[in-house]
Amino acid sequence: MSPKSFVAPILLAASLAACSSQTPPPASTPEPAPEASAEPTSCGAEQFASYVGQKGTDDVIAAIQAKRGDQPIRVIKPGMAVTMDYRAERLNVDLDDSGTITRFYCS
Repeated sequence: MSPKSFVAPILLAASLAACSSQTPPPASTPEPAPEASAEPTSCGAEQFASYVGQKGTDDVIAAIQAKRGDQPIRVIKPGMAVTMDYRAERLNVDLDDSGTITRFYCS
């Protein structure tokens, strides 16, 4: 074998070794997690949690509305069409098929 036939494999091995010895780029610093807000939701949904599981009778809805004052409230029954507009101050009351309150949320 001639000396020239050894040059190509040696150059190839040297270039591969150079690639593998490079340090990887530093890992990007992760974004800090958003701080949990101690503020209540904008519509105050969390203050009505005790009503979940109760029947959404007219009297119960009236009591919820009385606590809300002049703030908007929307009672949503299964299959009922609702608008998709977002109003942060609006309290939504979800009822199930039996008329039981399942959750409160803002929108």
